[in-house]
Amino acid sequence: MFFRKDYATPGPGIDPDAPEKTGFARFIEIIQLECVTLVKLNLLFVASCLLVVTIPPAIFAMNHIARKMVRDEPVTLFYDYRTAFRTFWKNSYAAFALTGLPLICAGVGAFFYLNRAGTNPMFLMPFVLCSTVFLAALLAAPYVYGLLDAGVELRRTVRLAMVLSFGRPLRAIAAAVTGLGFVLVAVLEIPISLLFLLLIGFSVPCLLANFYIRKLLESVS
Repeated sequence: MFFRKDYATPGPGIDPDAPEKTGFARFIEIIQLECVTLVKLNLLFVASCLLVVTIPPAIFAMNHIARKMVRDEPVTLFYDYRTAFRTFWKNSYAAFALTGLPLICAGVGAFFYLNRAGTNPMFLMPFVLCSTVFLAALLAAPYVYGLLDAGVELRRTVRLAMVLSFGRPLRAIAAAVTGLGFVLVAVLEIPISLLFLLLIGFSVPCLLANFYIRKLLESVS
């Protein structure tokens, strides 16, 4: 069946007793083991977003699957995705309210005030404010989804996400650029990037973002 039994078991040529790979080599290994699952996950995510109002649960469910992959946990794609989608829908909307809405509103505000700052310096202050909110939401976003998925309480999630994003900025920047930046570039390049977006354009950036922050989340969740 298409969505059944996607366990990352060692295949031919993979020594189960070999030492665990780390860094980029480990990420490539995950891609090799889960390449088919990642395509299925991407298709499932795109289908889940068609109603628009289901985008937050779809994002949360995709991050849930990506976290299982980077933690080397077995994945039964359709079951795990559906369970996360249905069970954590409240967390998904909370995560979207904490990250997606500030990103959109602050991004639009920063663009609006920057265009007017050239003629009136008074617009620089709201531009700086919007830019700060945008940066904070961008860096905190990967941690918010990971912490809520780990079962951390909402108020503590907000505090930890801000501490981690500014306390370890390189990891946060790498996760934000790969998780959102690649998707944004691909969206701007439609229709050239349409096939990429359909097959792996969301799942692989999500996996990469979760890969960058996995160790930090394990230390606090």
